[in-house]
Amino acid sequence: MDPDAPRKAADPKDLERLHTVQRRVVSVLIITTLIHLTVGLILAADAVSDDRLDAQLALILLGAAFHVLGIAAVRAINRASLMSWWMLTALIPVGAGVWWVILR
Repeated sequence: MDPDAPRKAADPKDLERLHTVQRRVVSVLIITTLIHLTVGLILAADAVSDDRLDAQLALILLGAAFHVLGIAAVRAINRASLMSWWMLTALIPVGAGVWWVILR
């Protein structure tokens, strides 16, 4: 470090691009974690004995709730409206969980 040659100030465009990349990386990490958590809760529901239908449904719905929270977090991080059709994707783990655990 040379006191006679200070660092240049960061360009605002470069900082904005950096923040955009950081938001995208965090969004991908959240979505990946959310998918693993949701699938894990559905598999946990499958491990519960068949006479505990209430516990199975609770785990499936808990997975869907975490799915909604994860989608909301990603949309908030990216400064998008929280209400969007992406929230309806929570029906996918509910449908898949009910089919996998109860109907098959």
